[in-house]
Order: sequence, then structure tokens, then C-alpha cells
Amino acid sequence: MNVLVTGGAGYIGSHMVKMLRRAGAEVVVFDNLSNGERAAVVGGTFVRGDINDAAGVAAVFERFRIDAVMHFAALIQVGESMREPAKYYRTNFAGTLNVLDAMRAAAVRYFIFSSSAAIFGEPQYTPIDEAHPAAPINPYGFSKWAVERVLAEYDRAYGIRSVSLRYFNAAGADPEGELGECHEPETHLIPLVLQAASGRCRSITIYGTDYPTVDGTCIRDYIHVDDLCQAHLKALEFLMRGERSAAYNLGNGLGFSVRQIIDAAERVTGRPIAVEMGPRRAGDPAVLVADSKRAIAELGWRPKYRELETILRHAWAWERRRARDDKQGTNAE
Repeated sequence: MNVLVTGGAGYIGSHMVKMLRRAGAEVVVFDNLSNGERAAVVGGTFVRGDINDAAGVAAVFERFRIDAVMHFAALIQVGESMREPAKYYRTNFAGTLNVLDAMRAAAVRYFIFSSSAAIFGEPQYTPIDEAHPAAPINPYGFSKWAVERVLAEYDRAYGIRSVSLRYFNAAGADPEGELGECHEPETHLIPLVLQAASGRCRSITIYGTDYPTVDGTCIRDYIHVDDLCQAHLKALEFLMRGERSAAYNLGNGLGFSVRQIIDAAERVTGRPIAVEMGPRRAGDPAVLVADSKRAIAELGWRPKYRELETILRHAWAWERRRARDDKQGTNAE
């Protein structure tokens, strides 16, 4: 199996590359390194390129024999999408069309799409299952939902079968400590909380304390990055067995508020974490919690690292390594 991983130098993509290699697949990584790191690509063949460059995308399929695509390349910041919607539609939607059209030309038929819980917007009920109406409230969510609609048409018209995996909040790090989360700038809650614990940043800001939740802060479902990658493998196996195109929600089914994450991080790290208050961010729903029963039943997938403390311990081991590397770099200078 030869798998193209777009965005394979990023957080989830790099973990996926490692897992695919371990499973015996040949991997080609396509990434522009705008949000990823070349050092995070552990094996496979790396090609630097941008999904917005249709000719560059097509050239990868001409150069390599590709059997399936796992598509992680995307812009992911909800707040930025509110300020710069064109940027998000151009990359997340039009860029994905470039990949799909290159697949058509090369007769590649299997596509695993990194979708998002953001397609649901403000939930009408929780936990959120696949029957929940899609009603995105920000351009990031709209861009993901638009791709899902296109995938249904590409299956009908061109025979490209796909599985869309709607993540809730990816978190944690490689249990072996080789890989972790390192966005620049970092925008995700758990790494920011742990950076405050390690001293790499001064404090963590809570954006909004007046949501209709148990403590006034947003509630999210955190799923370990390793469990997400296992779901991608299961999804590819699902398509290879000849199954239909499908979409699945991926989460733990457990919701934790921002304050609960901070409290748990203090327990795991044994360190106090300074907190500041900020206003709500545009486009942030109050609660997002997944119902993943369908993925469990149909893909044969089951989260391995469900406990919040385990997710935090793995992420903390990675953060301590990053903090140590930063310190050594400063001392070397």
C-alpha cells in the first residue's frame, strides 16, 4: 500500500506517518511546512509543496504510484477563519479540490478526509451523533462541510470513495515520546496550558467565562492523537474491503471544561498554572461532545487512551522535552 499523506509534517499527520510506516505502508508526505516541521516526518518520502498549487499536486501523482490519500493539509484556526475567510476557503476547499482532481487523473480511488466537529456549529443536542444537522458557524467549519458535500458528488460521479472523520479536539502526544504538538503559533488549549506549567509561557488565557456550562467555560471532547490515527487506519481498511463512502464522529464521548483541563494539568504536572481572563472568541460553541458509537460499530475502532490524565501525561512528557530543548538552545547561544 502506497499512501500519500498531505500535511504529513503537522501534528496529526506526522503521527499518522509513523503509524502507517509501522503498519508496513510506503508513505509519501506532501507538506508546505507552514504549520509543520520537517523533523517531525519520521520515515517515508518527503515532498515539499502546497495543495493550492494544482500543478505541484498533480506532479506528486505522476512521480509516485499512489493507492490512497490521507488528507490532513488545512488551515485550522477558527478565530483566524472569521477574520480571513477567503484564506480558509482557498486552502481548505479549493486546495482539497486540487488533490481530488489529481486523484481522478491518476485513478486513485481511496480518500480519508480530516474533517471536524466544527461542521455542527452550536449543537442542538449532546453528545453529537452523525444524524445531528450540520450548521457550521465559522468559515473553518463551512470549509470542512463543503468538502464533505463535494466528496459525496465525487463518489457518485467519479467513483472516489471516501471516509470523512470528524474530529472533536485532538490532544496528547506520541506515547513513545518521539512526536508531539508544536504549532507555531500554538493555539490549542492543552499545549498552551502545559507551556504555562513548564514556564515556556507566562500564563493561559481563558476566553469566555459566561458560557451556559457548569463553570462558565467552554466544554470540549478531547481525543488522543494516537486514537485518531488508529481510526484512519481502520477507515482505510474499511474502504479497501469494498465498503461505501461514509462519515464518522470521533471523540471520547467525555466533555471537559477549560477550567477542568487546567485543574487536571496542575495535578499531572504538580505545578501551579497562572490564568488570565479574556473575552469570548467569535465562532466558539459552548459545548462539543461526540457520540462515536457508529465508528466503533462500523470501523471496529475503539479509543485506547480515554482518560484525561493519560492524555495530559503524554502531552506533558512532550512539553518537558520541548522546554528542555529550548533551554539547551538558549544556553548554546
